[in-house]
Amino acid sequence: MKIRFLLLLSTLFLVQISMAHPQLTEYKSITTGDEQTSLYFPLLKDKNVAVVANHTSMVGNTNLVDSLLAAGIHVIKIFSPEHGFRGNQDAGAAIKDGVDTQTGLPIISLFGKHKKPTPTDLAGVDVVVFDLQDVGVRFYTYISSLSYVMESCAEENIPLIVLDRPNPNAYFVDGPVLKPGFESFVGMHPIPVVYGMTIGEYALMVNGEHWLKNKEQCHLTIIPLEHYNHQMIVKLPIKPSPNLPNWRAVYLYPSLCFFEGTVVSVGRGTQLPFQIYGHPQLHGNYSFTPVSTPGASLHPKLEGRKCNGRDLSVYATKFKAHRAQLHFQWLLNAYHQLGAKGKFFKSYFDRLAGNGSFRKQIEQGFSEKRIRRSWRKDIKAFMKIRQGYLLYP
Repeated sequence: MKIRFLLLLSTLFLVQISMAHPQLTEYKSITTGDEQTSLYFPLLKDKNVAVVANHTSMVGNTNLVDSLLAAGIHVIKIFSPEHGFRGNQDAGAAIKDGVDTQTGLPIISLFGKHKKPTPTDLAGVDVVVFDLQDVGVRFYTYISSLSYVMESCAEENIPLIVLDRPNPNAYFVDGPVLKPGFESFVGMHPIPVVYGMTIGEYALMVNGEHWLKNKEQCHLTIIPLEHYNHQMIVKLPIKPSPNLPNWRAVYLYPSLCFFEGTVVSVGRGTQLPFQIYGHPQLHGNYSFTPVSTPGASLHPKLEGRKCNGRDLSVYATKFKAHRAQLHFQWLLNAYHQLGAKGKFFKSYFDRLAGNGSFRKQIEQGFSEKRIRRSWRKDIKAFMKIRQGYLLYP
């Protein structure tokens, strides 16, 4: 297996921490992969470097690209994922290639019809550095971008260095495992909705399980975290995308994103995206009206229409350890109010779920307990696979 680990003994010692329950943790208490320059700068010396980065790729107060250039490393191009290099583009917006005005470097978009680097994109590149802040949810597309980058690096025989970052939703594993035939950019591999791994650990699993095209593997190096364990609920210092503005939205995102495949709004076009939900025909104690907000929610669902529903931001603030699971009772409640007309679900829902059964279970009136029970076997099998790739307690 062409995998290279850079794990210091001191790192292994420092992360031997045991917590009884998940706890909110400040980001600054963790040493991220990109901060450990002594581990990867030597691998970049005298090389032509491409960087997969965005606005979250910060080394302290400086973007990784700027840090590399200041250190004399020869960065020749930037690859940017969904939301763009500066992170100000709406979800699903067309991201164009361009030039970074601060560095003059060419930026190649990895979104839209060009999700995977081509041989031309990688021409002249000796090594690729990947540094994105993920949120640990299958349908958050940064892990799909990672998979495509790994695939291209394997095909072109170019080493890939992943600078690991904490996963704010790594403290639990839950949700349906993606089934064959439901692969898409919001779910490429057979993992649950919440898979409980850092992006570095996930890269190891994709490589080790031969999930890349033609079962190839890339030359993979993981620069690990220090002072981190999976029981930490990390409060991110920078919003990972325009509609995840704070840790409450990140915490609620795995559960509320299912509404994206329905007629219900999750607050895009408001000050509380992924912290509220509603619809004009729902009953609830909270009301909002989505409006167009360029860069975050241009023409959001139910734009200009008053929606009734719930504000869950306070629910998120009152986090308790026993809530370490997907919460889809809100989805069930909304369906029971609106689903009788047969227009509640959109085709996108099955792609988010990773199967066709979750929707059918809801339509057939399955209880939350019965639905969870149907996931149990697949989650158990995934947990056995996952165990072999964990770098942290």
